[in-house]
Amino acid sequence: MSENIQHDDEQPHLLLVDDDATFTRVLARAMDRRGLRVSVAGSAEEGYELARQDLPDYAVLDLKMEGDSGLVLLPKLLELHPDMRVVILTGYSSIATAVEAIKRGATNYLCKPADADDVLTALLSQHADVDSLVPENPMSVDRLQWEHIQRVLNEHDGNISATARALGMHRRTLQRKLQKRPVRR
Repeated sequence: MSENIQHDDEQPHLLLVDDDATFTRVLARAMDRRGLRVSVAGSAEEGYELARQDLPDYAVLDLKMEGDSGLVLLPKLLELHPDMRVVILTGYSSIATAVEAIKRGATNYLCKPADADDVLTALLSQHADVDSLVPENPMSVDRLQWEHIQRVLNEHDGNISATARALGMHRRTLQRKLQKRPVRR
C-alpha cells in the first residue's frame, strides 16, 4: 500500500532521527518519493536542533541511539510543535517502551525492520493500537523478565546502575542480560 501525503500549502516536513546512516538514507529517499521534505539527524541532540531551525510536521525517532534516546527527544519535539505526529521506531521492542512512547505523546510505535509504507501508515494513523502490542498467547517467564527489566530501565532513564539497584541485581549481571536479544514470547 503506497500512500502519498497530501498537504494544501507546501510540502510537509519529516524529521528522521536515527543513528543508522544506511537505514536513514534509504528511508529518507523513499519518504521523499512519497511527497515529504525530509531532514535527517544522526542523534537526538542534532534532531532537536534541526527541529528548532525548521519545525517538522512529522518525526520518526529511533528508540536507542548514542546519547539521548528517542523517548527523551519526543517530549522536546512536542513542546516545539504539539500537533507533530511522531513515530518511535526500534529494533528492540518491548511492551513497556511502546506504552511509554504512547504516554509521552507518540502517534505510533513500530518495530524494525519497517519499510516506508509501514512508517507512513503509522504516521497517518489516528491512534496507536496499544492493544495490538499485547500478544494473545501468554508470555514465557523469560520474556516477562525481559519486559520487566526494560520497564524498570525505562523508569530510570536508561541508568544501568540505578536499574540494577532497583532490581536488586548486580550491575554486571544486568549488563549481560541487556546485551542479549529480547527473549521470544
